[in-house]
Amino acid sequence: MNMLVDGEWRTDAFKSTNDDGEFERQTTPFRDQIRDDPEARFQPETGRYHLYVCNACPWAHRTLLARSLNGLEDVISVDYVDPFRDEGGWQFTPEKEGCTEDSLYGSDYLRELYAEADPDATCRVTVPVLWDKKEETIVNNESAEILRMLDTEFGEYGTDIDLYPEGYQEEVDQLIEDIYEPINNGVYRAGFAKSQEAYDEAVTELFDALDYYDELLADQRYLAGDRLTEADICLFTTLVRFDQVYHTHFMCNRQFIHQYDTLWPYLRDLYQTPGVGETVVMDHIKEHYYTTHPDVTPTRIIATGPELDFDQPHERDELPGGPPSELVSPTQ
Repeated sequence: MNMLVDGEWRTDAFKSTNDDGEFERQTTPFRDQIRDDPEARFQPETGRYHLYVCNACPWAHRTLLARSLNGLEDVISVDYVDPFRDEGGWQFTPEKEGCTEDSLYGSDYLRELYAEADPDATCRVTVPVLWDKKEETIVNNESAEILRMLDTEFGEYGTDIDLYPEGYQEEVDQLIEDIYEPINNGVYRAGFAKSQEAYDEAVTELFDALDYYDELLADQRYLAGDRLTEADICLFTTLVRFDQVYHTHFMCNRQFIHQYDTLWPYLRDLYQTPGVGETVVMDHIKEHYYTTHPDVTPTRIIATGPELDFDQPHERDELPGGPPSELVSPTQ
C-alpha cells in the first residue's frame, strides 16, 4: 500500500497484514485537540476549521454526521475527494459529481496537505482530516476524536444536540470500544485477511457481535438505551455499507443486515433521522470499494445489488426514547 515516507510519496512502503495474514490498521499520527479553553492552541471558532473527507469512507462519514447533526454546516467547511483511489492516493476531481476541488490550496492530491502540515511525515494519507485554516496545519486525522470534538467543543455555534450526554458518557465510550474491533474494523479484518484462519476468526467475531446487538436493540431504541449517541453513529456507518459492500466485497456473507429482525429496522430508524440519510452517498461507497481494492476485486466490476429501501417505515417509535426534538421530522 501507499504512504508518505519522510515526506516523500511511496507506493511500496506499507504492509497492511502481519505474518499471520491478519489485517493491522496503522495508528493515525495527527492527534491535536480543539478545546473550548482560552489556553488551548486550537479553540472552537466559526470558519476556522475545514474537513477533508470522502463520502465512501465510513470513518470520514462519522465526522460528516457529527457536522450535520450538530448543525455545524456553516461553521466548518468541507471538501470531498474522489471515491476512486489509485496509486496516487486520495485525489481532488471537481469535475466528478459529488467531488470538489481543494478549495483552500488547489491541491491535486490529499497527500500534499499532509506534507504541508509535516514536510517529514511518515504515515498513510487517510480521511477524514480536520484542518486549521488559521495555522495552516492538520489538527487531527483520527475519526473518533474528530467526532467527539465536533460534538462537545462547538456548543455555542451549532444546535443543542448532545450525542455525548452526561450520565451516558462511560457507557457510550464502552460501546464505541466494544463495536470497533469486531464490527467497524472486523469487516476490514475479514476482507483483507491473507489466511483462512485470520478470515475465519474475523467473520466469526463479526457475526457474533451483530447477533448480540440484534438482540440488544430488540427492546431499546438505541445502543445506550433511550438516547441517540455517538455510539449509534459509529455503528451506523458500518451497517449502512454492509449489504451493498461488505457482504460481497469483503466476504462477510453469512447474512445480510436486511435479514436481521432488529438491526434492519434500527438502521432504517437512524437513516430516517433528519441530518443522517442525506449524508449517505451510496454510488460513491460502491465505486470506492469495488474499484479501489484490486487485490480483492481485480476486475473492478461494481456489484449491482441488493436494492434496499431505507425509507421503509421502521416502526421503532414505540420504543422508549427517540431522537432529540431538533432532529424529529414533522412527519414523525
